[in-house]
Amino acid sequence: MPVFGLRTRVAKNRGDTPLQPIQRARETAEEKARSQEALRYILDAWEEALHDGIEPEMLANAALFAALADLVESYGEDAVAKMTGGLSRRIQHGEFTLTRNPQ
Repeated sequence: MPVFGLRTRVAKNRGDTPLQPIQRARETAEEKARSQEALRYILDAWEEALHDGIEPEMLANAALFAALADLVESYGEDAVAKMTGGLSRRIQHGEFTLTRNPQ
């Protein structure tokens, strides 16, 4: 059962990392719309939690836990470990930085 009721997609190949099926086939307009819809749900819940006084750091940790647990449930530990192995480099290269502060 997915964590916190999050619905997951089923991996095409159990050995695939979560991003490989997407990389092999370009997203259709419908898939992009569904992805944006999913993000909107997450952002709406995030805003509601902030409004209710939940600290952003707590939300971020809970969101990461829920997402990783859900991915492990769907794809297995090895595939998710492989996918997250490159996160450090991506973070350091600013891929997740929304605003840049000159240093």
